Amino acid sequence: MREIVLDTETTGFEPEQGDRIVEIGAVELLNHMPTGRTYHQYINPQRAMPEDAFKVHGLGDDFLRDKPLFADVAQAFLSFIGDAKLVIHNAAFDMKFLNAELRWQNLPQLPWEQAIDTLAIARKKFPGSPASLDALCRRFNIDNGARTLHGALLDSEILAEVYLELIGGRQPNLVMSTDQSRSKGSGTQSDWRPAPRQRPLPARLTAAEAEAHDAFIKTLGDAPLWSTLG
Repeated sequence: MREIVLDTETTGFEPEQGDRIVEIGAVELLNHMPTGRTYHQYINPQRAMPEDAFKVHGLGDDFLRDKPLFADVAQAFLSFIGDAKLVIHNAAFDMKFLNAELRWQNLPQLPWEQAIDTLAIARKKFPGSPASLDALCRRFNIDNGARTLHGALLDSEILAEVYLELIGGRQPNLVMSTDQSRSKGSGTQSDWRPAPRQRPLPARLTAAEAEAHDAFIKTLGDAPLWSTLG
């Protein structure tokens, strides 16, 4: 099963009022595992960047001026996502912008059914609790220290880890499918293996817990079973 974890940055909140996408970042998952394939593109919005939006993502007019237009990257973006499910935090926002940009280019719209909204999943799983990406990183002990500003690719990488925690970890189904084929447009690899993590996950065992465990083992005698395990 192929999924794309996706995020966008924009000039504001409403495409119908002239706001545009300025960055798209996406991470490919296969059977809930990152493959190492990503999509990342900055986009010239053909308008000035509002100060409030600049404070969120730090993408200014000078930086974006020489970047391609959405029309120039639309086909490559559609080819990358294919018909995979799109995992998005607050999917209504990103889908609204993506479909506006596609409509302006007379390209097919992305159906809402293609989206998986992690914000909705988090609110259902933890009712009444904060469900922002930062709050979920704190809940699942996911390192988001590099997230000083919003960035589409970094946020997609973080969201991929959050999503896997929300659905029960890296193996929501105990038996992995033996069919490793990808959807059309992404090739096939029958001997696919997940790429190594760029950043190792932090340990969840605290120093106090480790000390308590060691103290317990010492109460079991001179040759406890645990001491013989590697």
